[in-house]
Amino acid sequence: MMKKQSHFLRLTYFTTALIALSVMVISCDHDDNEKADNDQKEKVEASEKPEYFLLRPEVEKAYGYSHAVKIGDDIKVSGAVSMDDKGEPTAVGDIAQQMKNCYADLDKILKHYGCTFDDVVVENIFTTDMPKMLEASGYRNEIYKKQFPTGSWLGVKELALPGFMIEIELEVHKAK
Repeated sequence: MMKKQSHFLRLTYFTTALIALSVMVISCDHDDNEKADNDQKEKVEASEKPEYFLLRPEVEKAYGYSHAVKIGDDIKVSGAVSMDDKGEPTAVGDIAQQMKNCYADLDKILKHYGCTFDDVVVENIFTTDMPKMLEASGYRNEIYKKQFPTGSWLGVKELALPGFMIEIELEVHKAK
């Protein structure tokens, strides 16, 4: 009987040790998985942190906006207008030149983020003179070489300052 109890005790100790070892291994594996999940979460959160860009910092601070913000693979670009570095309208009365000036500013913003007009997925154009904008719209063929983005063209009563005839805003998606 004593031999049976001794064998049973050894078997119990062995089983207990196996269970303890299994728990330790599972716990370590869980910790590794949790650490990997946390590392992935930190990478996602870092890529999701907004990155702001000011094209004309003094003007944008005075009016209270950022010209662009990038979150992850997406960039939202505020409406570009034809203005100088002091915020004064340029090419007043010439919508075709204002359009070119808008696209020149938008190109600077896209380049800042390593993008081109090929990465633009939405383009919204606001204008105070739709017939003149339609006449000048052929210029967009020089901007969009591969495909045109989605978007809207809207006729509006006025833009931020007298003299502005066109404003162009973008949404960009830059895949990794």
